[in-house]
Amino acid sequence: ASPQVIRKVTLSSAFAQFSDHWSPRVAGEVNDMHIKLAKIQGDFIWHHHETEDELFLVTKGTLRMKIRDPAQEGKERVEVVREGEFIVIPAKVEHCPTCEDECEIILLEPKSTLNTGNLKDSDRAVKELRKIEPV
Repeated sequence: ASPQVIRKVTLSSAFAQFSDHWSPRVAGEVNDMHIKLAKIQGDFIWHHHETEDELFLVTKGTLRMKIRDPAQEGKERVEVVREGEFIVIPAKVEHCPTCEDECEIILLEPKSTLNTGNLKDSDRAVKELRKIEPV
């Protein structure tokens, strides 16, 4: 096996490689996890992930994470996640990311994670992830 290439990723250059919303790109891997970059704007869809936790780290903008909180009998609430903050959504928790203005986020999640979770046939599902080119 050939040695793994070790490289740094400059976030501004990586985010500059794409402009479409809700279409995560793989920027790196850690063990069995993907580090994904995504630009988002507007509302996504309510969904959950059966077995995967997800980390959302905001690098630009403000994310509003709608959550149906199991600790509150599924009552809906919103967590505001600002630049430099992150939120972890545990497996099985219904959530719906949203933002008014464009937001740039880093996602850390298992490689098996589909962006639409349990809604595999959604037109928002990205089944073949594109990769960020090293710059």
